[in-house]
Formats: sequence, structure tokens, C-alpha cells
Amino acid sequence: MAKKEDLKEQEKLQQEKVEERVSAVEKFFNENKKLIWGCLGTLIVVGLFILGYQKFYLQPKKAEAQEQMFPAESAFRNGEFDLALNGDGNNLGFAQIASQYGNKAGKAVYLYAGSCELNLGNYDSALSYLKKYSGKDPIMAARALAAQGDAYVGLEKYNEAVSCFEKAAASVDNMFAAGYLLKAGVIYEEMGNNAKALEAYKKIREQYPQSLEGYDIDKYISRLETK
Repeated sequence: MAKKEDLKEQEKLQQEKVEERVSAVEKFFNENKKLIWGCLGTLIVVGLFILGYQKFYLQPKKAEAQEQMFPAESAFRNGEFDLALNGDGNNLGFAQIASQYGNKAGKAVYLYAGSCELNLGNYDSALSYLKKYSGKDPIMAARALAAQGDAYVGLEKYNEAVSCFEKAAASVDNMFAAGYLLKAGVIYEEMGNNAKALEAYKKIREQYPQSLEGYDIDKYISRLETK
């Protein structure tokens, strides 16, 4: 009997605590209802603004930017890099698209613009675009890193160049990595660091023997080993 009475007493105390909490919440709401409704109203307005911004501004801008990209991409594929970068007065080039639309045109706009500048020999401008590229696709990200390496080679900043090539090779485990390693090896040779060059060449032979670079890599290795 004592145990049952204790359980009843505990249940009674718990019920009283629940009622006290509910009462406290009701009291808080009654005392602050204007503030609470005001905050809820603000949240609703902000939410509607965000939805409206995305639907009526951001999405149309993205569609417009993508439409502007087509002529520039066509010129790029044809090797007309100045036209692709700067446009022709009727169609925008990647430089104007990046300036006017930014990421709304897609992150690839920076890779395109940087590649155009690289092909035109404008290495500093190429780097400024390529460093803005932040795509998540590993193959494209590696390509952007390798393009930065090419720009650094053009600027004769060889330490930065080999760092980019090695990072590019490490970020993709496919045949493209062999090309990046070969570039790193060639630059290491240019720097007089034959040991690092040999290391890059041997990695191609061991990891990517079926790549285009892998078929000819033994001549690079033999040349250094006989020095």
C-alpha cells in the first residue's frame, strides 16, 4: 500500500510540474504575443521574399546567363579564344558574362575565361579567373589546377607550377593524371631537380602504363637514369 501511495504521490507531483510548465508557457505567450506574432510575420515576409527573389530574379538571370554562354562556348570549341573571351559586340564573351552574371552563368564560366586568357598568353589574367573556379567535379577541378600550372609556367614561377600539376594529378585517379605528372616531371627537369622528375616519370609507368604518356615514359626515365 505504501508503495502505491508513493507512486500516486509522484504522479501527482509530476502532473503539477507539467501544469506549472504549461501555465508558464501560456503566461509567456500572453505577455509577449505581440512580439511573437511580429516575429512570425517577419519570418513569413522574409520567406516570401526569398522565394520571390529565386523565382522572379535568380532563375531568369540564370537562364539568361546560360543563353549568353552558347555563342562563347562555340567560339571556344573553334579555337577562337579572343572572340570567346571578349565577344563580338552582338554576343557577350566569357569576360563580360563573368562580370555581369558571375556564378549565375555557372562556375564553368571562370574556367572558360581563364583558359581563353591562358591561350592568349595573358597569364596573370588567366590565374585570376582560374582561381575563382570552384566546381565540385574532380576532373574539371583538376583541369583548372593544371591550367593554373600552365599559367605559372608562362610566368616562369616553376615551384608554383609543379605544385599545381602534382595537386591536379593527386585529385584524379585516371588517365588525365599521367599528363599532369608528365608536366610536373618536365618542369622539375627545367629546375634541375632530376630526382623529383624521375619520381614523377616512374609514377606514370607504375600507375598509368596504358596512358598515352605511359607508352613513351621509358625514354624519359632512361634518359635521366643514364645521366
